[in-house]
Amino acid sequence: MVRLQTAPEDIDPFSVEAIRLANPAFDVFMNQKEVLDMAASAKRLPSRQAEFENLVLNRRVEAKSPFVSQSVWHMNKEEPGELAGATVWGGLDLSSVSDLTALVLNTTQGDVHCKFWLPEEGLADKARNDRVPYDIWAKQGWLNTTPGKAIEYGFIARELRRVFDLCNVRALAFDRYNMRFLRPHLIDAGFTDVELERFVEFGQGFVSMSPALRELEAKLLGAQLKHGNHPILEMCAKNATVITDPAGNRKFVKGKSSGRIDGMVALAMSIGAQTSDEVEEQGDVNDFIYNFLSV
Repeated sequence: MVRLQTAPEDIDPFSVEAIRLANPAFDVFMNQKEVLDMAASAKRLPSRQAEFENLVLNRRVEAKSPFVSQSVWHMNKEEPGELAGATVWGGLDLSSVSDLTALVLNTTQGDVHCKFWLPEEGLADKARNDRVPYDIWAKQGWLNTTPGKAIEYGFIARELRRVFDLCNVRALAFDRYNMRFLRPHLIDAGFTDVELERFVEFGQGFVSMSPALRELEAKLLGAQLKHGNHPILEMCAKNATVITDPAGNRKFVKGKSSGRIDGMVALAMSIGAQTSDEVEEQGDVNDFIYNFLSV
């Protein structure tokens, strides 16, 4: 007869007592340091709590869980440094029609710079419907507006042209779904073939997003980012939840139907682009050293 031990619901889930109750072998052959590290990580990151409770405490859990706690988010609230002349990696979450479009750039020093766009017409109505102060943020300079009732891709392309002229963009990750509509406008804005090669496809599914979320979590926990408490990015962080597939891979989903997470998707894409670029660069260095020593 198989009996599954679980930790009681009325006990601190991160305590050693809870772990022992769910795992009689905790003091016998389990890797205690690894399990306690998982508990510490889950306590600080809500996105890890469901996984910890399911795998370690043997509890049934909800499929979705919040991505980052407010305390961890505010550990990274330092103002970012200057963008001009910086080497950056970007993530572009390009909307269709009237939704929020987000561009997030991050530097080697962890500076996080954001740009958000919504159509100018109907902004007050959208603010009222979403219960979000878009109109106030636009007046304060946190939100940019594009002419008309729908996102103007030509306007976005010209803004991206200014970003490329201002700093060294190593890679800009994008979701291919709407990119086909933006590309002609990028060409009209003066992007060369070499510059267009820096736009890299980034899938929104589990396989692409999971490594990026893992790296983003590590940077947030280590207080390695400086987002300056940008109110729109913070709103997206509060709305972002993660869902896990059977293989343990994760991706973002919205916590509620009207909550925007575009900024967090763009941030994760920018971190993913940076990680991929650095791994590729390290591989080139290793190949050079190997070939040099083989001569």
